[in-house]
Amino acid sequence: MIPILSKLAWAARWRINHRNHNRRIVKMAQAVEQHSAVPASPRPPVVFFNASTRLNGLSLNAAFSLLSSWALRLAGTPVIHFVCQAGMSRCVLGTTRDQVGRPPPCATCIHQSRQTYNGAEVRWFKFQPDPGLDQAISRLSLTELISYRRAGIPLGQLVLPSLRWIMRRNTLEGDPGTRYIFRQYILSAWNIIQQFGALLDETKPQKVVVFNGMFYPEAAARWAAQNRGIAVITHEVGLRPFTGYFTNGEATAYPIDIPAGLELSAVQNQRLDAYLEQRFQGNFSMAGVRFWPEMKCLSPEFLDKAAGFKQVVPVFTNVIFDTSQGHANVIYPHMFAWLDAVLEIIRSHPETFFVIRAHPDESRPGKESLESVAMWVRHKEVERLPNVLFVNSGQFFSSYELIQRSKFVMVYNSTIGLEAAVLGMPVLCAGKARFTQLATVFFPASAAQYQLQAEQFLAAEKVDVPAEHRLNARRFLYYQLFKTSLPFDAFIEEDGIWKGYVRLKKFELADLSAERSPALAAVLNGILNDRDFLLDE
Repeated sequence: MIPILSKLAWAARWRINHRNHNRRIVKMAQAVEQHSAVPASPRPPVVFFNASTRLNGLSLNAAFSLLSSWALRLAGTPVIHFVCQAGMSRCVLGTTRDQVGRPPPCATCIHQSRQTYNGAEVRWFKFQPDPGLDQAISRLSLTELISYRRAGIPLGQLVLPSLRWIMRRNTLEGDPGTRYIFRQYILSAWNIIQQFGALLDETKPQKVVVFNGMFYPEAAARWAAQNRGIAVITHEVGLRPFTGYFTNGEATAYPIDIPAGLELSAVQNQRLDAYLEQRFQGNFSMAGVRFWPEMKCLSPEFLDKAAGFKQVVPVFTNVIFDTSQGHANVIYPHMFAWLDAVLEIIRSHPETFFVIRAHPDESRPGKESLESVAMWVRHKEVERLPNVLFVNSGQFFSSYELIQRSKFVMVYNSTIGLEAAVLGMPVLCAGKARFTQLATVFFPASAAQYQLQAEQFLAAEKVDVPAEHRLNARRFLYYQLFKTSLPFDAFIEEDGIWKGYVRLKKFELADLSAERSPALAAVLNGILNDRDFLLDE
């Protein structure tokens, strides 16, 4: 009875919280509508589209989008929101992978959209079935769906990252359920391209702003805009709490243009060191999730075992969505192909103690990977090897202490590689990462060169690290933290119910101006003046 009562109490609390928050959104939206500036001459609009970050409530990215649109309207730029009104047969968040026939919760989502975009110019889109397309893909295999194109549009590739994300696996199975979802995503992406394209042709916007551009609704809209020569801005969560990242490129690839020869000042170095001190203790969160509820030191048992080997090499893996994106897989086709290669290296070097560390987000409740590193370890019987320790995602011991006791570090494309470089450690990277755009790690050009580099590191008495690796790592991390991560904490706070969801704080309408908000100043400057989305220090 107690769990039932607790659940009922939670639901009641959520309804009250949700209703009060929506009232605050509507009140602010009406104030924005009343005070939106009217330019002396007509300006082309900016179109916003974000259908993949929330169903019922306000997520971080939904808040970034909404606040930015309000700031634009108050500055005199027309804004059009392209909003889903049951416009997809299956959306990403509305997909139930073990009940593929279950429709998405459109009614609650549409209700939330009406609150969120109150008083704004909205173009609703509905799902319009295409019997010809439906028939054309009805009997296609998984492989054929992946490569499927229509009218020159790579529909299969546009929806593939979303399918991998919702199925929580990189290696998709060709079962009827997976293929059904794949087909519904293709049909829905085609519908979005047609209707979003019509909106673009009618309104001829100056810019389009979408959530990261990888989930298929936004990827489809991005394709339609770029095909017409319209610039597209994508956004994602930043590295610090309540921060957003906006870019003219792919937000998930995190392109950063760092000035050549940049030297951090003493104040900047102190600011970075203060952040790192907290980070290395596990005191950080991202997208509203704290991955380390606690961080334990290496145990005496671990140290005793490690002492029996010549050297220690940690192997840091990543989560499926981060490694299933095309821009990451330039050396290996995917992370598990890299792990297979690493396993051969492990077997060839019994003198070395390899510690394989699963990413802490791999087993997050509700988003557990269904093709995980833990499963790979079991399938390959990795733990039967005497020179391997597997650390599962739920084990909270200090990766940073492990790094400092290592000869070198092996990563795919996880941020831990950048942090290891900051610590001055040699890092052998196997996937294109945010930080590989600068010389921060050893990043071979091919799988054969990766294998050779690993062998050389293992055989060497000491691995020498170019001084530029640590300097570049600090420069990149500082930019990522304090230049590109735009703080929205003046406007939002934790929802108090759902992790990753937020609610509006109480603030004045004037706070949404470039004069009062450094974050919105960067957003407005980037959208309207084609500048980098960087904070002005």
